Amino acid sequence: MGLRTLPGNPEIPLKLRKNARARRMTLRISRVDGSVTLTVPRGVSEREALAFAAEQQDWVRGHLAKQAAQVLVSPGHDLTVAGQRFALVQGTSKRLRAGNGVIELPEPVEKGRRHLLAWLKEQARAELSRASDRYSAQLGKPYTRLTLRDTRSRWGSCSSAGALMYSWRLVLAPPRVLDYVAAHEVAHLAEMNHSPAFWRVVEQLYGPHKDARVWLRHEGPHLHRFRFEA
Repeated sequence: MGLRTLPGNPEIPLKLRKNARARRMTLRISRVDGSVTLTVPRGVSEREALAFAAEQQDWVRGHLAKQAAQVLVSPGHDLTVAGQRFALVQGTSKRLRAGNGVIELPEPVEKGRRHLLAWLKEQARAELSRASDRYSAQLGKPYTRLTLRDTRSRWGSCSSAGALMYSWRLVLAPPRVLDYVAAHEVAHLAEMNHSPAFWRVVEQLYGPHKDARVWLRHEGPHLHRFRFEA
């Protein structure tokens, strides 16, 4: 049904989605980007749907207010990378320099953000390759390739061909969480499902994983608050 808005100050973008299998109207707020989706069953008019959303407006605004504000990274901010806290400062070199808890960004600011993003992806590849290699060796099953993306709906995936994909933003999470995601995806090399057998493989590789899963559920969305373009 497309994109609509809830009136107010400010207006709230609203995605209307028709689902023939839905039994009732439901509102969902993404924990990742704050997008609001209204799902409606067949036979419900757009007018009825928008009236329902308007009735729930206070609930929607309350949840949106609780979500983490977006951060355009700049000198003066801090970032935790692979478990180490770094202060971002304006450097004098043409290249990014990192060490001793400080990341010096080149000028101008826009260039500094691009260099920082590239550096973070390099760190993410190194950390995720390390973890994936270790768990793959433990399992005795090699993966075919490893790619990074800025995914919104999942932290990682494993294809039937053995290709691993991860969100580069995992490098901003605690190392134990990054390791858990790597173990989870590598476990799919043995079990392409989420059966009890799969979870036994995850525990065999990683150990108890409840805490890491809880962290991702509650804190993971905050990793998406960091922006690198104005």
